[in-house]
Amino acid sequence: MLAAENDVIPGAKVGGIADVVRDIPKALAQVGASVTVIIPAYNAFHRLPGSTLYKSLDVNFAGLTEKFELYELYINRNPGVRYMVLHNPKFGACGVGNVYCDDPSNRPFATDANKFALFCAAAMQVIKSGVIGQVDVMHLHDWHASFVAILREFDSQYERLKSVRCVFSIHNLAMQGIRPFADDVSSFDQWYPHLKYDANKIADPRWNNCVNPVAAAIRLSDVVHTVSPSYSREVLQPNAPERGFHGGEGLEFDLQQCAARKALVGIINGIEYDDQPAQRLQWHPMITTISNTMLKWQSESSAISTADSVAYLRTQQWLSENRPAHVFTSVGRLTNQKMALLLQPTRGDNTVLDDLLESLKGKGVYILLGSGDSELEALCEASASRHANFLFLNRYAQILADLLFANGDVFLMPSSFEPCGISQMLAMRHAQPCIVHAVGGLRDTIEDKVDGFQFSGDSVAQQVANLQTCMKEVIEMRERHQDQFDAITKAAQKKRFHWANSAQRYLRELYA
Repeated sequence: MLAAENDVIPGAKVGGIADVVRDIPKALAQVGASVTVIIPAYNAFHRLPGSTLYKSLDVNFAGLTEKFELYELYINRNPGVRYMVLHNPKFGACGVGNVYCDDPSNRPFATDANKFALFCAAAMQVIKSGVIGQVDVMHLHDWHASFVAILREFDSQYERLKSVRCVFSIHNLAMQGIRPFADDVSSFDQWYPHLKYDANKIADPRWNNCVNPVAAAIRLSDVVHTVSPSYSREVLQPNAPERGFHGGEGLEFDLQQCAARKALVGIINGIEYDDQPAQRLQWHPMITTISNTMLKWQSESSAISTADSVAYLRTQQWLSENRPAHVFTSVGRLTNQKMALLLQPTRGDNTVLDDLLESLKGKGVYILLGSGDSELEALCEASASRHANFLFLNRYAQILADLLFANGDVFLMPSSFEPCGISQMLAMRHAQPCIVHAVGGLRDTIEDKVDGFQFSGDSVAQQVANLQTCMKEVIEMRERHQDQFDAITKAAQKKRFHWANSAQRYLRELYA
């Protein structure tokens, strides 16, 4: 498996792909597979305690001979799984330990594409050399690993690897890593000047002077995998912004062709389950944990943000109060995908978020943990300054994520689109029903008014109206029909999404 992230390694997680790459190899090993997971070291992870230099190799890249090193981490931690990182100084182009770069909007993906194009070339050298043993399947995760499919197809030195099965998983179709073919230091011909290739097979369908790594992997891989069955159907349709629908993100024709050759497979992700679920805390210990975590953030930072200051003062206020009747929670990256519906305008200067907070005034609170887009952060910060019942925690900390999953009453996840989603599964595991938009994996994991709550709509306006109605109905159910809500809570906690089931399908439908 080749990917940009792996949550087995501290600091190597940004999004949900890291959870998948952490968990599915163990599940596959338990059904007989031997799995080697390789990510870049980002100038950091090869220095972790216990790391072992496995092999030093060379690769031709951008007209130069680049030296790189393969390290193994956590030897024998999980039988059947090896965790490895590739080190070259260029993998740390965004700073030591930083997985992704923040390139300007006029040069999207430029720095990241440079390092991931090199990472894929180095990974192919590792596989070709045989130093990790026989490889039957190359499983590529998202655009960062997509260049492997291109090299396998067109680079003569990897001719014999054409017989190795190539699987491509789509975790985030909106991120495609598109770069020019030429005339830029971050361009395809700059990375692979020796390559004789068919541009039609790797070009973006909208801009034929650009390479699209995701389009290329869809066309060139043996099988393409989406992380839920519903999403595998949604991506066959074009985007429809006017009605808030996210489909194939411009690649729907390629995905239709893939489906026509029966090479498109939707398999839901899973999570791990503990026989001893986290203990639900009383209100004061819960808020104290949040407050202490924020103090730790402030002690580690040279400058304290306004959002942090407001949030810390709010925790001090809440410590003097009893637990509210309703505790709504959310955990996730602040992106348009996750936040657009919540921040849609409703009346006057209000947003959906403002309306929710007003409806909860005097009886409920909303706690949001997340960071991401600076404009969305600013909007949440402004809302937190207006509403005393909104706690905006503008960071990510696992201790707080676990706390919110285990201690909320209702989990709010109104994503505009969702290939799979893991947060809703984690909330359900802790008996916290979810309010979700009935799209992608959210549709596949939650049954309306059985183990959670769904809303939908044929336009953004309808989606907003139905989301507001859904939130109002949930509040009323908790206040007037607690028995009905308790039954939904119990059903949510009993629902299971085991990785073992997904692993069996990987073997049958992706790898066979």
